[in-house]
Amino acid sequence: MIKVKQFVFNPFAENTYVVWDSTSREAIVVDPGMTSAAETHLFESYIEDNKLEIKQIINTHLHLDHCFGDNYVRDRYGVKVAAHLGDAPLGAGLGSQARQFGMVLPAGADAGVSIDVPLKEGDEISIGNEKLYVIEVAGHSPGGIALYCPEGGFALVGDSIFRGSVGRTDLPGGDHATLIANLRNKILTLPDGTQLLPGHDRFTTVEAEKATNPFLR
Repeated sequence: MIKVKQFVFNPFAENTYVVWDSTSREAIVVDPGMTSAAETHLFESYIEDNKLEIKQIINTHLHLDHCFGDNYVRDRYGVKVAAHLGDAPLGAGLGSQARQFGMVLPAGADAGVSIDVPLKEGDEISIGNEKLYVIEVAGHSPGGIALYCPEGGFALVGDSIFRGSVGRTDLPGGDHATLIANLRNKILTLPDGTQLLPGHDRFTTVEAEKATNPFLR
């Protein structure tokens, strides 16, 4: 059985997810955003308490709030970073992203984030006996992706779509028309009951966004 744990980290109130298989105890970390000792302690305690084996880091995109903790998780657990190559420049420029917001990066993050495992549309990610499928949803960023789990009935959608809204597209590499097209053609075509787990705030469903999201009607 697949399980999902949500943490809310950093000054941007970003959702970091641990997705794990209750049989094998294998796990992936999606968008690690921890910036403080308290946040890393909370994360480590959850991993230890549930006896999880982290297999990989996956980024839905590489805006700073979603990858603050990439290098910490990579070094602490000896795993690789997987993301779409379209966001490689964002990862490499993590320091300059932080400076734009007047932020000081946590130790180890100032070197930027490198993609070890490139992801693309249709790739399968195995967690024990469970699988997630990569969906490309560029628009909020050039290499934005979602991770769809048919068996679990959910999709991790990063900052592409929110309850009643969509991701901002005024940052470098953003494209509103591309985002809307990808959401309509790839996310809203998932089964209506699919839970959409976003990069900020609360979850929603495909059915709810089809009916009420003013950007997608």
